[in-house]
Order: sequence, then C-alpha cells, then structure tokens
Amino acid sequence: MQTKTSLRLAGAVLVIAGLAACDQGYGGAPYMSADAQRALVGAGAGAVTAKAFDQDLATGAVLGAAAGALCDDAGVCQTR
Repeated sequence: MQTKTSLRLAGAVLVIAGLAACDQGYGGAPYMSADAQRALVGAGAGAVTAKAFDQDLATGAVLGAAAGALCDDAGVCQTR
C-alpha cells in the first residue's frame, strides 16, 4: 500500500512540474518566480530519483528543490 501511494505522489509531482514548465521564458505565471518553478521541477526530479534508488522521497524532493532553485546561481542553468 505504501509503495502505491508513493508512486502516485511521485506521478502527481511530475505532472504538476511538467505543467509548471510549459510556459517558455518563465513569464506567464506572475504568482510564481523562475526560482520557484525550477524548485518545483527539481523537487519532482529529486523524488523520482530517490524512489528509483529506494531512498526517502521527502529527502529527495527537498534536495531536488534546493538544487533547482539554486542552479542558476551556480551557473548550471542560465536564464535568458
């Protein structure tokens, strides 16, 4: 039962992250900054990666969100 719930949660995060990333240029969602959008996508990617390696989903999501939010500051993903 726990596995099914975790997979559903990871799937929901991926769907939400995918929808958040649809707008090109990060300009269409005035209520969400570019850093917040990257954090959301990072959280989804972190949760999926954690699940793939049988680790804690919450920890993976937190680490992914931090990496997504800070990736432009580190020069990894430059915004236009």
